Amino acid sequence: MTKGGDRDTIIGAIVVLVAVILLGLIYAKEDGPGGSTDAGYLLTARFHRADGIGVGSDVRLSGVSVGKVVEQHLDSDFRAVATLRVASNVMLTIDTAAAIYTDGLLGAKHIELKPGGDEIVLKPGQEIPYTQDAMVIEDLMDMIIQQAKAKRGFAGKPVPSVTN
Repeated sequence: MTKGGDRDTIIGAIVVLVAVILLGLIYAKEDGPGGSTDAGYLLTARFHRADGIGVGSDVRLSGVSVGKVVEQHLDSDFRAVATLRVASNVMLTIDTAAAIYTDGLLGAKHIELKPGGDEIVLKPGQEIPYTQDAMVIEDLMDMIIQQAKAKRGFAGKPVPSVTN
Protein backbone atom coordinates (compact mmCIF):
# COMPACT_ATOMS: atom_id res chain seq x y z
CA MET A 1 0.00 0.00 0.00
CA THR A 2 1.19 3.54 -0.74
CA LYS A 3 1.72 6.28 1.82
CA GLY A 4 -1.52 8.04 0.88
CA GLY A 5 -3.66 4.91 1.35
CA ASP A 6 -7.36 5.69 1.13
CA ARG A 7 -6.69 9.34 0.34
CA ASP A 8 -5.16 8.44 -3.08
CA THR A 9 -8.13 6.22 -3.88
CA ILE A 10 -10.62 8.96 -3.03
CA ILE A 11 -8.73 11.58 -5.07
CA GLY A 12 -8.53 9.19 -8.04
CA ALA A 13 -12.27 8.50 -7.82
CA ILE A 14 -13.02 12.25 -7.74
CA VAL A 15 -10.84 12.85 -10.82
CA VAL A 16 -12.61 10.04 -12.72
CA LEU A 17 -16.03 11.37 -11.62
CA VAL A 18 -15.19 14.91 -12.81
CA ALA A 19 -13.95 13.54 -16.15
CA VAL A 20 -17.18 11.55 -16.64
CA ILE A 21 -19.29 14.61 -15.81
CA LEU A 22 -17.32 16.80 -18.26
CA LEU A 23 -17.63 14.21 -21.04
CA GLY A 24 -21.36 13.94 -20.36
CA LEU A 25 -21.76 17.71 -20.61
CA ILE A 26 -19.79 17.82 -23.86
CA TYR A 27 -21.91 15.12 -25.51
CA ALA A 28 -25.19 16.47 -24.14
CA LYS A 29 -24.41 19.99 -25.37
CA GLU A 30 -26.62 21.25 -28.18
CA ASP A 31 -24.83 21.31 -31.56
CA GLY A 32 -26.13 24.76 -32.54
CA PRO A 33 -28.23 25.23 -35.69
CA GLY A 34 -27.76 21.65 -36.82
CA GLY A 35 -28.69 20.32 -33.39
CA SER A 36 -31.87 18.57 -32.35
CA THR A 37 -33.66 21.68 -31.02
CA ASP A 38 -33.63 23.50 -34.37
CA ALA A 39 -34.69 21.17 -37.15
CA GLY A 40 -33.91 23.76 -39.81
CA TYR A 41 -34.48 22.89 -43.44
CA LEU A 42 -32.68 20.73 -46.00
CA LEU A 43 -30.89 21.89 -49.15
CA THR A 44 -28.67 19.94 -51.54
CA ALA A 45 -25.42 20.90 -53.22
CA ARG A 46 -23.75 18.94 -56.05
CA PHE A 47 -19.95 18.87 -56.32
CA HIS A 48 -17.53 17.27 -58.82
CA ARG A 49 -15.09 16.78 -55.94
CA ALA A 50 -16.04 16.88 -52.25
CA ASP A 51 -12.75 15.78 -50.66
CA GLY A 52 -12.72 16.20 -46.88
CA ILE A 53 -16.46 16.82 -46.55
CA GLY A 54 -18.53 14.22 -44.74
CA VAL A 55 -21.62 13.84 -42.62
CA GLY A 56 -21.28 16.26 -39.71
CA SER A 57 -19.10 18.78 -41.57
CA ASP A 58 -19.86 22.41 -40.80
CA VAL A 59 -21.92 24.65 -43.07
CA ARG A 60 -21.00 28.31 -42.61
CA LEU A 61 -22.22 31.70 -43.73
CA SER A 62 -19.74 34.58 -43.31
CA GLY A 63 -17.65 32.30 -41.10
CA VAL A 64 -20.53 31.56 -38.70
CA SER A 65 -21.84 28.01 -38.39
CA VAL A 66 -25.42 27.85 -39.69
CA GLY A 67 -25.79 24.11 -40.22
CA LYS A 68 -24.28 20.70 -40.87
CA VAL A 69 -23.93 18.18 -43.68
CA VAL A 70 -26.47 15.46 -42.85
CA GLU A 71 -26.11 13.12 -45.83
CA GLN A 72 -23.84 12.39 -48.79
CA HIS A 73 -24.24 10.18 -51.83
CA LEU A 74 -23.26 9.89 -55.50
CA ASP A 75 -25.71 10.77 -58.26
CA SER A 76 -26.04 8.87 -61.56
CA ASP A 77 -23.24 11.02 -63.08
CA PHE A 78 -20.89 10.13 -60.18
CA ARG A 79 -21.03 13.60 -58.67
CA ALA A 80 -21.04 14.06 -54.90
CA VAL A 81 -24.38 15.27 -53.58
CA ALA A 82 -24.35 16.75 -50.07
CA THR A 83 -27.56 17.31 -48.15
CA LEU A 84 -27.25 20.32 -45.85
CA ARG A 85 -29.40 21.11 -42.83
CA VAL A 86 -29.50 24.91 -42.52
CA ALA A 87 -30.93 26.81 -39.55
CA SER A 88 -34.52 27.89 -40.10
CA ASN A 89 -33.70 31.55 -39.43
CA VAL A 90 -31.21 31.66 -42.36
CA MET A 91 -32.93 32.55 -45.63
CA LEU A 92 -30.75 31.92 -48.68
CA THR A 93 -31.47 33.37 -52.10
CA ILE A 94 -31.82 31.27 -55.24
CA ASP A 95 -28.42 32.44 -56.54
CA THR A 96 -26.52 31.32 -53.44
CA ALA A 97 -23.19 29.56 -54.04
CA ALA A 98 -21.62 26.80 -51.94
CA ALA A 99 -17.83 26.38 -51.83
CA ILE A 100 -15.66 23.88 -50.00
CA TYR A 101 -13.05 25.68 -47.91
CA THR A 102 -10.31 24.60 -45.52
CA ASP A 103 -9.59 26.13 -42.12
CA GLY A 104 -5.99 27.19 -42.67
CA LEU A 105 -3.47 25.14 -44.59
CA LEU A 106 -4.14 21.75 -42.99
CA GLY A 107 -7.39 22.37 -41.10
CA ALA A 108 -10.80 20.74 -41.37
CA LYS A 109 -12.94 21.38 -44.44
CA HIS A 110 -16.37 22.99 -44.38
CA ILE A 111 -18.96 24.28 -46.82
CA GLU A 112 -19.08 28.07 -47.03
CA LEU A 113 -22.35 29.56 -48.32
CA LYS A 114 -22.17 32.78 -50.35
CA PRO A 115 -25.59 34.38 -50.75
CA GLY A 116 -26.38 36.22 -53.95
CA GLY A 117 -28.42 39.32 -54.62
CA ASP A 118 -31.67 37.80 -55.91
CA GLU A 119 -34.91 38.32 -54.00
CA ILE A 120 -36.24 34.78 -54.55
CA VAL A 121 -35.50 32.54 -51.55
CA LEU A 122 -34.52 28.85 -51.76
CA LYS A 123 -37.28 26.56 -50.54
CA PRO A 124 -36.62 23.45 -48.42
CA GLY A 125 -35.41 20.57 -50.58
CA GLN A 126 -34.11 22.76 -53.42
CA GLU A 127 -30.58 22.53 -54.80
CA ILE A 128 -27.94 25.24 -54.46
CA PRO A 129 -27.17 25.97 -58.13
CA TYR A 130 -23.59 27.23 -57.93
CA THR A 131 -20.84 25.17 -56.29
CA GLN A 132 -17.06 25.29 -56.09
CA ASP A 133 -15.22 22.02 -55.49
CA ALA A 134 -12.55 21.28 -52.93
CA MET A 135 -8.97 22.12 -53.86
CA VAL A 136 -6.56 19.32 -53.02
CA ILE A 137 -3.13 20.58 -51.95
CA GLU A 138 -1.32 17.90 -54.00
CA ASP A 139 -3.11 19.07 -57.17
CA LEU A 140 -2.27 22.68 -56.36
CA MET A 141 1.43 21.85 -55.84
CA ASP A 142 1.51 19.85 -59.09
CA MET A 143 -0.01 22.80 -60.97
CA ILE A 144 2.62 25.17 -59.52
CA ILE A 145 5.45 22.79 -60.47
CA GLN A 146 4.11 22.38 -64.02
CA GLN A 147 3.87 26.15 -64.47
CA ALA A 148 7.42 26.62 -63.17
CA LYS A 149 8.69 23.94 -65.58
CA ALA A 150 6.87 25.58 -68.50
CA LYS A 151 8.38 28.97 -67.71
CA ARG A 152 11.87 27.49 -67.69
CA GLY A 153 11.32 25.54 -70.92
CA PHE A 154 11.21 22.07 -69.32
CA ALA A 155 7.52 21.29 -69.88
CA GLY A 156 7.16 17.56 -70.54
CA LYS A 157 10.92 16.98 -70.09
CA PRO A 158 12.93 16.00 -67.02
CA VAL A 159 14.62 18.81 -65.18
CA PRO A 160 18.45 18.57 -65.61
CA SER A 161 20.40 17.39 -62.60
CA VAL A 162 22.70 19.85 -60.85
CA THR A 163 25.01 17.09 -59.57
CA ASN A 164 27.68 15.39 -61.64
